[in-house]
Amino acid sequence: MIEREVDIRTPAGAMNSFLVYPEENGPHPVILFFMDAPGKREELHDMARRLASVGYFVVLPNLYYRRVREFVISPDSRAEMVAHMNSLSNAMVCEDALSVMDFLAAEIDARKAPMGAVGYCMSGPFAFALAAALPEKIAAAASLHGVRLCTEALDSPHLAADRISAELYFGCAETDEWAPPEMIAALDAHLQSVGANYRIEWYPDTHHGFVFPERGATYHQQAAERHWERLIALFRRNLG
Repeated sequence: MIEREVDIRTPAGAMNSFLVYPEENGPHPVILFFMDAPGKREELHDMARRLASVGYFVVLPNLYYRRVREFVISPDSRAEMVAHMNSLSNAMVCEDALSVMDFLAAEIDARKAPMGAVGYCMSGPFAFALAAALPEKIAAAASLHGVRLCTEALDSPHLAADRISAELYFGCAETDEWAPPEMIAALDAHLQSVGANYRIEWYPDTHHGFVFPERGATYHQQAAERHWERLIALFRRNLG
């Protein structure tokens, strides 16, 4: 596979990003991989590599680039992480995604459309919102233990779900204080009401963050592998 670290120009600055894609048989369908709150790091690079290994051009941007080029999570930096996380909005990330697409226009190994998006934890709503913002581009979007998917906020992504043409997937941890069952139930009801093409799946015996191999006891290997099965099938159905 080919791996590159690049700076993608946006209206707000230089967004450092990790690219990974197969060496042969391009151009490849693009997947925008949105990071969780601990930031862009090698653990996520490995996850991006797994998607690339089955035929995708994966872009993993540092969404905190407006504030910091490299963020390293530690017991002493959790308050900083929360500040970084809360500095983002759905609109900002959708704007960043447009800059990624402009960058990809010159990439001969990247197929221009349709594209996919996946977000973990804080980025679940970003993938959801992007599917609504760019229905002509995004054919599949997934949220894994995503937060803030259906809230009373004026920019809650569920409010634009009627614009989405993509197939949606929501993988939910059984125990998740940041994505409680009542929020997921409200999301389910709303998506039904607008006729969305979606699936909500609960992962038994899991907690928030169960897909990440470096999350210690929270990591649930069987559930994580199921998430890969679901994710790859979603993208193959809709992106090829």
